[in-house]
Amino acid sequence: MTLSFVKMNGAGNDFVVVNALETPFAPTTERVRAIADRRTGEGCDQLIAMEPSDTADAFMRVWNANGGQVETCGNALRCVGWLLLQSSGKDRVIIDTLAGPTAARRGADGRITVDMGAPRLDWEQIPLDEAMDTRGIELQVGPIDAPVLHTPGAVSMGNPHVVFFMDHAPDDAFVRGTGSLIEHHPRFPEGVNVGFAHVVAPDRIRLRVWERGAGLTKACGTGACAALVATARRGLTARQAVVEVDGGELTIEWDEASGHVFMTGPVEVERVGVLAP
Repeated sequence: MTLSFVKMNGAGNDFVVVNALETPFAPTTERVRAIADRRTGEGCDQLIAMEPSDTADAFMRVWNANGGQVETCGNALRCVGWLLLQSSGKDRVIIDTLAGPTAARRGADGRITVDMGAPRLDWEQIPLDEAMDTRGIELQVGPIDAPVLHTPGAVSMGNPHVVFFMDHAPDDAFVRGTGSLIEHHPRFPEGVNVGFAHVVAPDRIRLRVWERGAGLTKACGTGACAALVATARRGLTARQAVVEVDGGELTIEWDEASGHVFMTGPVEVERVGVLAP
């Protein structure tokens, strides 16, 4: 049995989105890896399944390229939101995930805005291995007496993030080396997405992200949200900023009234196809 898919990206973070609304889709770890493989498969950062839901317009299931299932993905929420908005003709849709439900709506210039909910800021919610202030956690990279990086912020946007504050945007080698080291650090019992944020101005952040289970990607929506929250908590930015990622720009607002984080960004359809049985 074949299943249709849409290859999409949100600011360069790319997905194979499978329509599983009528036909069940339960890939093995090996099949996820095969689909995500950029040499022999369709190639993507994450594999996404749109499944039926009794409480939302659809349920979004997410697998990273390494085959592991994760809670949510911000850029994928925009892509799935766009598909549901297009097919339903609605102005607003609800997408359920393992991290909880999310609302998506049309924004300006064809962009999609997603309500990412309130950030989770307690150490147990991220989670960390012990109690500490998540505005600046006890973690450093490099020698004890002269660390290269230290005291990052920690935020959960439905998935765990650590955000290092830097005075420049690091190169690929640094992101890969440091990101892969921190991703499985014992400070983070469930692993962690690793962000490197350079505050260019109070309303602009340059961000690079090493994604848990996916590696260096062109964009990470939840990572952009986490970076804005982490920098705002430290007084480095306002509560709204443009987050510049490798694949484009995302506008992130941490609304003071509701406490929710709203992400607005582009959606692109690359191609459509079917998965082999």
